[in-house]
Amino acid sequence: MFKSLSERFYSDDYYRVLSLLLLFAFIVIAMGIGLRGPWPADEPRFAEAAKEMVVSGNWFFPLRGGELYPDKPPIFMWAIAVFYSLTNSIYWSFLIPNAIAGLITLVCVYDIATKLWSVKVARNAFLLLMLIPQFVLQAKTAQIDAMVTCWITIAMYGFVRHYFVKESWFWYGLSWAFMGLGIITKGVGFLPILFLIPALTYRIRSGETSVKRAIIEIVFGLVCMLLVLSAWFFPMLHWVDVSGNPDYIAYRDNILFKQTAKRYADSWTHLKPWYHFILQVIPGFWFPSSLFLLSRSFWKNYHQDRVIRSLLIWVALVVFFFSLSPGKRGVYILPAVPMLALCFSHWLTHQTMERWISVVIKWATWVLNLALFVIAILLFTHNKGLIKHLGEEPDVMGFAIFFAVTALIWLAINIKMHRSQILCKFGVLMSITWVLYSSWGYVLLDPIRTPAKDVMNEAAKAIGPHGHLSIVDYREQFLLYSPVELTQFSYLSAIEDQYRNAWLWIQQGENRFVIGRDNDNLVCFNAEKAKFIGKAHRRGWYLFDINSILPNCEPPTKVKQYVTPFAKHAVTD
Repeated sequence: MFKSLSERFYSDDYYRVLSLLLLFAFIVIAMGIGLRGPWPADEPRFAEAAKEMVVSGNWFFPLRGGELYPDKPPIFMWAIAVFYSLTNSIYWSFLIPNAIAGLITLVCVYDIATKLWSVKVARNAFLLLMLIPQFVLQAKTAQIDAMVTCWITIAMYGFVRHYFVKESWFWYGLSWAFMGLGIITKGVGFLPILFLIPALTYRIRSGETSVKRAIIEIVFGLVCMLLVLSAWFFPMLHWVDVSGNPDYIAYRDNILFKQTAKRYADSWTHLKPWYHFILQVIPGFWFPSSLFLLSRSFWKNYHQDRVIRSLLIWVALVVFFFSLSPGKRGVYILPAVPMLALCFSHWLTHQTMERWISVVIKWATWVLNLALFVIAILLFTHNKGLIKHLGEEPDVMGFAIFFAVTALIWLAINIKMHRSQILCKFGVLMSITWVLYSSWGYVLLDPIRTPAKDVMNEAAKAIGPHGHLSIVDYREQFLLYSPVELTQFSYLSAIEDQYRNAWLWIQQGENRFVIGRDNDNLVCFNAEKAKFIGKAHRRGWYLFDINSILPNCEPPTKVKQYVTPFAKHAVTD
């Protein structure tokens, strides 16, 4: 059996190799679906918006707590909502879209590598991409970046095929169409257009095309992109205009201007220095490919290759583009990773890595192995500093055993495969670690990462079957894990105004309760008379009733009230 699998893996048959690779990737990427709920910071927001689409029936405009969510276009949330409508379970639906996107990205890299070179090169491109931690991690989470990376990779696939395999207007137009889809998934979906700088430069300088023809091609591409964009853009503008609702107008302005140009040029979050990606993200999150960028052998043999050179220029332009913005998150440069893996695949197939690269990767595996043992020992001895970093009330012994078992598995593989090719050994180590993390690790982490579930269950129990509940100063996970309908007073309002609105609301009917925090922004309520219902994300949460309000409070200048649609058993799997 193992001999047969080995023969298939090292075969030159396109479909045999691809089927085996996809089986491997599916196990690693899909492992853990159904074992955990959405984790902060981003996952609960997208999952809640998707749930509200299904429950409310309003699919075109994403809602968060009954209020318009203006930060992102709806494509990613639509994808989660489709699977939620099929499964009626957030646990079984919210990770599926990115898992599929990750597999599609891998197939694109495999197929274009085959067309450019051979099945063996394609196999190595596929496996190298699976080695890069940032790619696998994002394929296993519910952030928007893995999906936009998929659309960008499809667009790059079409461009590479058109310019360097065989000219095809179909694939060229499809590339621009997927750029349009990428833009309405996340604004940076246009990044493949930067690839035209090196690709067209080479074609014009070699006489393969003219400036006039290049301009005609770009105009044709822009039409294809605009057709896709218009499928969402114009209906959105029409419905906003027809509604005359100031909330919808604010949604339009926010999503078109604040969350795109303003967020890029004058970001207000995640402020990092210009070298953040180069020194703090790429070395670790792109490992071991980050080492290959320093390989003299690679640059010596491939610096004149038109395809690889064009792709590397594009990767550099992507990193440069995001480095110019003051706001930076590591996931922003994820779209460059698939093409980077493609760049190195031919070199890894036909050349030998320098010894120093193998030594660095080898020592990295041993250092990580030692770190796993150290963490296990610290947990077994109940080190308070480490336990604090795990979260609130973790299963310390469970984590200790997890790290000890993982460390022992790493040790066994390090010893057993000490003579094996270093990338092969590193791939085995990482694959087993991903499987352990997304099975056993998910079970241990989920109670820690979803404490809002216990808080909301305690609140629902306290108010009884006839109580009405509202919440202020919250995050999306409280809406997502609430077993009862919630009223909120505009997530975008000042926290003091939310409390003032809650103060009015609680006096307008019987059996009304408010969930909030005892903090510097608390107004109109007395925390000393409230019921403590638990801690979540290092903050204490209280249940206020009519006896907890202050007799006199300045009313808000404008009352806003939104109700969260309730879906029974949505996240209680």
